[in-house]
Formats: sequence, structure tokens, C-alpha cells
Amino acid sequence: MIPGLRGLYRLLAVLWCMARGGYTLWRHQARWSQAQLAQAVQHWAQDMLCALGVRLQVHGQPAPGPVLWVANHIAWLDILILHAQRQAHFVAKSEVHRWPLIGPMAAAAGTLFIERASRRDALRVVHQMAEALQQGGTVAVFPEGTTSLGDTVLPFHANLLQAAVASETPVQPALIRYLDDRSRPAAHVRYVGDDTLVASVWQVLRAPVTVAVVQWAPAQRAQGRDRRAWAHDLRAVLQDLQR
Repeated sequence: MIPGLRGLYRLLAVLWCMARGGYTLWRHQARWSQAQLAQAVQHWAQDMLCALGVRLQVHGQPAPGPVLWVANHIAWLDILILHAQRQAHFVAKSEVHRWPLIGPMAAAAGTLFIERASRRDALRVVHQMAEALQQGGTVAVFPEGTTSLGDTVLPFHANLLQAAVASETPVQPALIRYLDDRSRPAAHVRYVGDDTLVASVWQVLRAPVTVAVVQWAPAQRAQGRDRRAWAHDLRAVLQDLQR
């Protein structure tokens, strides 16, 4: 199929999926249990990946909650990839909350929004994360703090790990990779530097296929480590998986 036509076809499927998901959440969220909401978010993420032409390969499995997931960060697709495993409370920059349609849906899915320049706001979000974990939930963060090309794991910021330390919750690392139709690193997925969200989405829509590979490492506890030492060790786990 011609890439442009493929992109338009998938774009229509994505818009339909987003509209249907937004309407479903708006209509049912108030009377759904947490389990029903989690299942709806997971199914919506799976439908979105299908509409985008993304195939998912999973090695290992996510640990049952309460658990804090830490993953490398390559692109906007990462959130859908992890939601397709199980609904989680993501920590996202506050600007996302103001995005049309996506912002309200992210909030309905349990996203925790943070003003990254504010230390006080970071403390507030750590407290909310700890509460979610204490209630048996799953929380997901990208400790690199930004996206990368996926060929390396950037140094981790340790602040958000304090929620797992304080709540004595296990942390599970997950390595995310993207491949193209020839099993090579998928350059069309990357979202770094001057790349715009619109251009990145269009590249994914036009691609013949995108394969998302998630590799789960075993969950681990702090075992006396402070958040900085733990962040260093968790990054080392992802670096080992990447080799």
C-alpha cells in the first residue's frame, strides 16, 4: 500500500478509537469500579496499538500490584505499550493535561500530572504515587526524564523512586524497543530533539509495521538502598537487557 494512503487509513482508525474511548469514559467512568476502569483503559490501549499498526511482543510479565514500573523512554507510544499490559498511573508533565482530548483521557486513566520545574509539586506527586501504591495500584515512571534514541539508557532521576521507598513497594524494570518490518531498530518511532508530535505520529501511521518489544525484568525491593543507589541499580538492569 502507498505510505500516504496507509497513513490516512490508520489516521481514521485512530480518530475513531480515540472518540469511542473518550465517549466510553465520559459515559461510564462515574459508575465504574476501579477494576472496570482498569480493564477499559487496557482494552483501549490495545485497540489504539492495532489502529496505529503496532504489533506487541512481550517477554516476561508484569508483576501484580502494588508495583512501581520503571522503563526507558523512546516515544509517546511507550505509554500505550505499558497501558496495554495493565492500566497504570503514569506520571506526566502538566502540559499533557491541557492537550485536547488526550488530556482528559489521560486524567480519566489515572495519570498524575507534575510541574517538573517545581520541587514542591514533585513532593506532591511522590505523595500521590505512594498513596496509589499503598492502595494496591500500579504506577509507571520514565526515570530518564526525557526521550532517547533507544540505543542507550540515560541516567535515571531518582526523586520519584522515593514513593516506592516510602511505601516499601517493589519496583519492576521494563525495557522497551521498537523494530521495523525488517527487525531493525525503528527510526520512525523516535521522538527526540526537534521532532514534533504530529510528525512523529504521521511517521508511525505511514510505516508498513512497527513492532514494539517489551522485556520485563524481575521485580525487586529496596533492601536498604536509598533512592539514588536504587536508581543506579535499576538503570544497570535495563542496560544489561539492552545488550
